[in-house]
Amino acid sequence: MDVYKNALLYGKPTDFGVENGRFAFVKPCPAPGVDLQGARLIPGLIDLHTHGAMGADVMDGGDALSVMSEFFLKGGVTAFYPATMAAEKDRLAAVTDRLPDLPGAAAPGYHLEGPVLSPRYRGAHSLPPVEQARAADLPGFAHLKLVTLAPEQPGALAVIPTLSGRAAVCLGHTGCDYDLARSAFQAGAVCVTHALNAMAPPHHRQPGLLGAAVTERAYAQVICDGVHLHPAAVLSLYRLFGPRRMVLITDSMRATGLPDGRYDLGGRPVTVTGGQARGEDGRLAGSTATLLQCVQKAVAFGIPPRAALRMATATPAEMMGLNKGKIAPGYDADCALLRADGRVAAAMVGGRLTRFD
Repeated sequence: MDVYKNALLYGKPTDFGVENGRFAFVKPCPAPGVDLQGARLIPGLIDLHTHGAMGADVMDGGDALSVMSEFFLKGGVTAFYPATMAAEKDRLAAVTDRLPDLPGAAAPGYHLEGPVLSPRYRGAHSLPPVEQARAADLPGFAHLKLVTLAPEQPGALAVIPTLSGRAAVCLGHTGCDYDLARSAFQAGAVCVTHALNAMAPPHHRQPGLLGAAVTERAYAQVICDGVHLHPAAVLSLYRLFGPRRMVLITDSMRATGLPDGRYDLGGRPVTVTGGQARGEDGRLAGSTATLLQCVQKAVAFGIPPRAALRMATATPAEMMGLNKGKIAPGYDADCALLRADGRVAAAMVGGRLTRFD
């Protein structure tokens, strides 16, 4: 067993032990161990929705996931779900067919965002021809753990029960009304993808997808970068869904971690100015935020620090059925150690500690 000493967990000093990749104990211990010198201990962050970082895009294939994995770990992310862009079946199959062992943050599976999306609410996606965007194809993709779809698209509602149990189904890029959204949740959907972005807005006589998510007690992904949503909108969503059903995500793209300039998102040109990524049509095209920055933004917007952290750790873990997100005996030993200035000093995935300069 590996023993680690002198960490701060929610402001209190503690030690912890790691055995077989899991936390064995989390309490003061007389045994000698590695001195963490008062570093702040937090659960490893989990990003359910990221398209890229450090010049890499999920749709690139090859070593893209390794580049993302190393970068995310340095930011305290210990697990992430690489998100695809809408594309033809063969290209999506080629991307999702391989899920390599990664050097940093782990990738439990892919997030297939599209191609079954509403053309009206496509956001930064370039939708393939309708005949190639068949909902019936979705269960055939490999390493699939999360799917975003628009339930009004042909065949989408019927495929949800087929996907449930194998992948978490989220509703997004959609103009669906309240009744259809409710039917989709009752069929097995569990979440809203980037709430309030790329969806029909709620109306007092037609509460739409957001209203259905509240009444059906679904989860809500929220891009908390300070760009996609006004701070008051983030705080309102928090008060609607609470820390056990609101999930902080980045929706990050390949410019994350890099300077302003010209990039692309899934092959579509994107210009990043002042950290904001926009396509040629002026629409937001993902974010350049890290998940730790999103947690910090949530706190700045008025959300209690412990609740903000939960929405990037335990809550996404519970939604995805992972044995992660908590620093407690029996849970996977995924965590991060923060310096006094909030920067990540080290991170652990499955009990393997990596230190950063």
